[in-house]
Amino acid sequence: MSPLVTAKDLVRVYRSKSGPLSKPQELRAVGGVSFSIDAGRTLAIVGESGCGKSTLARLITLIEKPDAGTLSLDGADALDPANAGTLRRTVQLVFQNPYGSLNPRKTVGQILEEPLIINTSLRKAERQVQALAMMQRVGLGPEHARRYPHMFSGGQRQRIAIARALMLQPKLLIADEPVSALDVSVQAQVLNLLLDLQQQFGLAYMFISHDLAVVQYLAHDVLVMYLGLAVEHGPKDLIFGKPLHPYTQALLASTPALGGMRHPHKMAKGEVPSPLDVPKGCVFATRCPHVTDLCRAERPPLRPVGGRLVACHYAERFLDEPAQVVSSIPAAQSPRPQPSP
Repeated sequence: MSPLVTAKDLVRVYRSKSGPLSKPQELRAVGGVSFSIDAGRTLAIVGESGCGKSTLARLITLIEKPDAGTLSLDGADALDPANAGTLRRTVQLVFQNPYGSLNPRKTVGQILEEPLIINTSLRKAERQVQALAMMQRVGLGPEHARRYPHMFSGGQRQRIAIARALMLQPKLLIADEPVSALDVSVQAQVLNLLLDLQQQFGLAYMFISHDLAVVQYLAHDVLVMYLGLAVEHGPKDLIFGKPLHPYTQALLASTPALGGMRHPHKMAKGEVPSPLDVPKGCVFATRCPHVTDLCRAERPPLRPVGGRLVACHYAERFLDEPAQVVSSIPAAQSPRPQPSP
């Protein structure tokens, strides 16, 4: 069976307008990223702010068109204008902030029916039946259909946003930091809801997050990005247990929740370079504790090492290091809470 999503060498460049005293500049937000996602699987995209995660999400949802590369959704060419209308129903997006992503002037029922009004020819009664059924699936009762978003908590609003994204029965759900705006006490409930929905509908998830503890709990595979490029990509257990790229090592070392131990010798140095002035060689060369002249002069390709893909000239040297002991996050340790209305 072919993957549900196949992206190859996607590139997105933003160009600034030139002024009378300045030259136009190019910002390479996504610099040639490739990956695939199977039905029922979750690919997590991780990295610091500005690494290109959200831009990549806009490319996959067809909100923006890549400047280069190919994209296949559900076996069809997603970049062919003839397929765009149909494929937009195949992939839906859940935004980060449930307080800003819902129309405050519409009731929950109206919010959930809106995608059906735009994309189907269903009658009003049929739309209402489907909206009420979806509300039940995300843990909301029929009495909530006539209420407005401001009458709900943050966790409940994100349930509404998830329900809206599922109204058109998509095959791929892109979740852009879906729990970062929520209280820690309800994050686990939303994550467990996503897991349950994935099992019920066979959904594929592209999960964007800077929270590695959440990624550890939810993802099957992980793609680590830095300055628009993929630096490590592979199964979650391999990347969390024995990261081979120095940037991935730095991310894990700076996250106390993942084991509680820091590794000062693995921490990244300095600041992220400007995306308008990316280093010539390895993009991580200016911050890497293992940098050499080869790193500064030649950009390493993304190549197979140790069961995953790594963009590092010296990835093999880290294969002999002891595997990291990664503790579970509280969401994984606690019983799966039942959705509350």
